[in-house]
Amino acid sequence: MHTVELLEQALVTAERAGIRYRQDWLGGSGGGYCELNGQKWIFLDLGQSPAEQLEQVLEALRQEPRVLNLQMPDDLRAKIGLRKSA
Repeated sequence: MHTVELLEQALVTAERAGIRYRQDWLGGSGGGYCELNGQKWIFLDLGQSPAEQLEQVLEALRQEPRVLNLQMPDDLRAKIGLRKSA
């Protein structure tokens, strides 16, 4: 699976885990994962490459316990570092 496809799947998985995201031009300085008013957010910088954005989303998914029980492509599961589901 290509990086852009993995990024799209990671964002779908993040939404299913209750994490919202926003993509904005932040001048290439990066974004991040945070919690605002009880809502978890990933801010993605459109000035970064898809690979850099994917890493930010993967880092957020690694911190979210609800991800363990979600169905997702095996490629994405491997990138997050989760074992293949039985």
